[in-house]
Amino acid sequence: MFGLEFPPINEILRWHDLFSSFNKISLIAVAAAVIGSLVFLLAGSKDATVAPTGIRNLAETSVEFIEDSVIMQTMGKEGLAWTPFLLSLFVFIFLCNLTGIVPILQMPATARIAIPLFLSLLVWVIFIGTGLKHQKLSYLTHLLWPPGVPVALKPLVGLIEFFSTIIVRPLSLTVRLFANMLAGHILLVTFALLSEAMFQAETYVPILTIGGILPFFMLVFLTAFEVLVVFLQAYIFTILTAVYIASSTHAEH
Repeated sequence: MFGLEFPPINEILRWHDLFSSFNKISLIAVAAAVIGSLVFLLAGSKDATVAPTGIRNLAETSVEFIEDSVIMQTMGKEGLAWTPFLLSLFVFIFLCNLTGIVPILQMPATARIAIPLFLSLLVWVIFIGTGLKHQKLSYLTHLLWPPGVPVALKPLVGLIEFFSTIIVRPLSLTVRLFANMLAGHILLVTFALLSEAMFQAETYVPILTIGGILPFFMLVFLTAFEVLVVFLQAYIFTILTAVYIASSTHAEH
């Protein structure tokens, strides 16, 4: 009616393969990894005796942010050895999120559950492995039974701790990142299509052109808001990872 035609909802999530099974999401993920690596490789090639500028200043600011706002807040000085991993995690997620507001790409790679799930499982393996490395097999008892739990409650507490740590942690990390980025993507696509459709409907109903201004302004607002979400989701995922690793390093649960 009136020339308004919206694509099927699955078209905002499905992409044709570029070749084999390599699609737009795969391209974004590879690009995020390559760009992130190049930034720090180029920054590392600069003269360290000269005041940082340009790309080196960006790299050093990123390192300082992770150390001051993530590691020192959750792990202390002994956690500085985790800077490369946490920095890589943050930069990769941030760049994957950012493509949701980049013209033409307009799709965050983290809005497909495969990438958040893989990252969450990687974090799970690392914090469990860290616990076993530092606490040996006693880590499993600390994991299931926090200090001070009465003997009578140990079966119940052990079951709760098992599900909350082994299952809920990676699941919550996955869903939090995936759901927030997917919701933002759907909102942006919805208002973009609505604005476009109402502007194109001028031939049939001229007043719809005026009405199209409202969803367009909403689109601009949501795009600006999504910039904040892009950063926050990368930060939240990274700081929770630091918290989980810190909890595995010490016997205190």
